[in-house]
Amino acid sequence: MDILGVDIGGTGLKGAIVDVRSGELRSERVRLETPKPSTPERMTETFMELVQHLDWTGPVGCGFPAIVRHGVAHSASNIDKGWLGQNIEALFSKASGLHVAALNDADAAGYAEMDFGKGKGQMGTVLLITIGSGIGTALFVDGREVPNTEFGHLIMHNMIAEHYVSNSARKKLDLSWEKWGKRFNEYLHHLERLLSPDMFILGGGISKDFDSYQKYLKVETPVTPAKLLNNAGIVGAAGYAYRRLGGGA
Repeated sequence: MDILGVDIGGTGLKGAIVDVRSGELRSERVRLETPKPSTPERMTETFMELVQHLDWTGPVGCGFPAIVRHGVAHSASNIDKGWLGQNIEALFSKASGLHVAALNDADAAGYAEMDFGKGKGQMGTVLLITIGSGIGTALFVDGREVPNTEFGHLIMHNMIAEHYVSNSARKKLDLSWEKWGKRFNEYLHHLERLLSPDMFILGGGISKDFDSYQKYLKVETPVTPAKLLNNAGIVGAAGYAYRRLGGGA
């Protein structure tokens, strides 16, 4: 079964048609810039532009950069504050006339890695960390998800962790891979003490550069880049919509 997966981030909206049985993309991967300001109205317009570009008329899964409960945004760290309390599914469904299922963007990436990537068959505690404009996290225990964990908002050095270790922080401060890698290693140590995980999976755009900073990560927990790299959010969003349609637990 094919479903459109959309991954919305602080800087870009990415989407593709996904075969939810295999996790493979069945279309080109389209990327549009996140509008500024990223208000509900403008984001909905960009969402529609992506849907129309792919000429899609079926169900849509949408990973969204917020705490998402029952389709409603309950945070807005890297998007316009106008999203607080907005029903993402209702807005996008009304505009498109399509069935839209929304979840936290990191949780979407986590589902993809657990279904088709490095987390497949992995028992114990697995934490996927998406590194981009902010830091997203998806926690799985024996294959079952604990949604909306938001470990990117832990406090480090008197600031929110994602302001210290995100990819946007690396770019803003022009940090070398070594300096950023050592910062990120601190963050992993913090998570290790809190969660005693069995595996860290690193996703987001920076996952493709894993070889540049791997040697600076010196935690006991195995650390691996996401198999699906930056497509994980797209694939996981589509898979989530499939689950919501009754395709599986």
